[in-house]
Amino acid sequence: MTKYIDETTKYLHDKGFINPEIGIVLGTGLGQLINEIEVIKEVSYNQIPNFPTATVEFHKGKLIYGILEGKTVVIMQGRFHLYEGYSLRDVTYPIRVMEKLGIKTLLVSNASGAINLNYKKGELMLIDDHINLQGSSPLAFKGVEQLGERFVDMCAPYDTEINKQFEALAKTHNIVLHKGVYASVVGPQLETRAEYRMLKIIGADAVGMSTVPEIIVANHLKLKVAAVSVLTDECDPDNLEPVNIANIIETAAKAEPNMITLFKALMKTL
Repeated sequence: MTKYIDETTKYLHDKGFINPEIGIVLGTGLGQLINEIEVIKEVSYNQIPNFPTATVEFHKGKLIYGILEGKTVVIMQGRFHLYEGYSLRDVTYPIRVMEKLGIKTLLVSNASGAINLNYKKGELMLIDDHINLQGSSPLAFKGVEQLGERFVDMCAPYDTEINKQFEALAKTHNIVLHKGVYASVVGPQLETRAEYRMLKIIGADAVGMSTVPEIIVANHLKLKVAAVSVLTDECDPDNLEPVNIANIIETAAKAEPNMITLFKALMKTL
């Protein structure tokens, strides 16, 4: 994998992706942050050597380099998922490339369902901890020790200082920002009523199909990392209705301005 990472990094470096400070992963329906960036370079995933290609219709599939609030950033406009048929190494490959390019901090967003019924759709949740229900680890492969320590400590996978800054900024801007536990499942099917009950019992406040693999690899690479979920639906097993994916995307789009406000404000503190 080291050879592939070096090859990809050289390609991007030659394209002008020079020493980004911060990496950002934009989740489902959350691509409008790009409009706030002074874009310097952008490359489609299918042009990048060794990169996976986004297959979900609402994921744009571009790597973007530019300036956001005075910071050099590299942004994944569209991410990869296990449910697309990728391996966990594929899903997290871009994180390793961004670290090789130079990032020290990773910010992640996603769309998720609210298990905690005190949280309402359209609100945001700062991820304080997570539960990996994807059945494996992006570190579970032969030779992983060549890329970092095999046994990665996960007692505090999300940077406490960045999380404190997010919470303070949310208060300043009058944005509802819950803090909770995110459970990551494989998908792409949505959960059953019994599965929602199980998730609540084991301590999840929200559920989605991404993020945790990227967080594990970010910790493997010793990056500072933080993640925010946009809550797009309420997962009440006693009043469950069929999920409308178009409505989820619409809710994400309506809530996105608050996420953008927080991400932009955070840039000034990093």
